[in-house]
Amino acid sequence: MKINKYVEDLKTKSATELNEELVAAKKELFNLRFQNATNQLDNTSRIKEVRKNIARIQTVISELSKASK
Repeated sequence: MKINKYVEDLKTKSATELNEELVAAKKELFNLRFQNATNQLDNTSRIKEVRKNIARIQTVISELSKASK
């Protein structure tokens, strides 16, 4: 249920907002990987979650670009 709500929220955003969210998610992923490498990360499943969120954002961006053509 949470995932569907997140995707619906993404679909209501504009392309610039989606790009900003994508950049923020990629920065978060970098920080999580860095913490994991230095053994400071407690919740390693967060890396997988952020990667899937990045894929969801990219999917919505590609849907928007296909719809505008």
